[in-house]
Amino acid sequence: MNNILIRIATEKESAIVQTIATASYNVAYIDILSRKQIDFMLKNLYSIEEILRLMRNGQDFYLILEENNTKGFLAVEEKEKGVLRIEKLYLLPVMKGKGYGKSLIDFAEKIARERNCAKLELNVNRGNNARYFYERQGFVITEEVDIPLDEFILDDYIMQKELV
Repeated sequence: MNNILIRIATEKESAIVQTIATASYNVAYIDILSRKQIDFMLKNLYSIEEILRLMRNGQDFYLILEENNTKGFLAVEEKEKGVLRIEKLYLLPVMKGKGYGKSLIDFAEKIARERNCAKLELNVNRGNNARYFYERQGFVITEEVDIPLDEFILDDYIMQKELV
């Protein structure tokens, strides 16, 4: 991992965000969600229009690049005072296990500290093995939630990391 750069994503790069989300989603969730739900999530939560709407309404998207090649992205938003939420963290599937995810978590911690946030928070699907990655980064499960979304139920853990 040489020449790593994490920088804000521009609206013009929304298609890159969508491409990475699609590639990651189709691998990460294939054994967890139905094809119908994956297609719904990608169409409704990761369309270019939705990504642009989120960018314009308070979610900050960051790209992680190595030698000018985008490897993944992170989206964060301060939803409540003192808590920075990681709304999205996706890597190209071939990049998993190579340290990029940890770099994005470390970057989110840096943003949180700059904004005087005492906690990082995220949701992860209860069937997603990413939960174990987040635990290794210091996150703990604080709650189980079932979130209705159209005809689907998102069964998630809410995980938090206290920043000291």
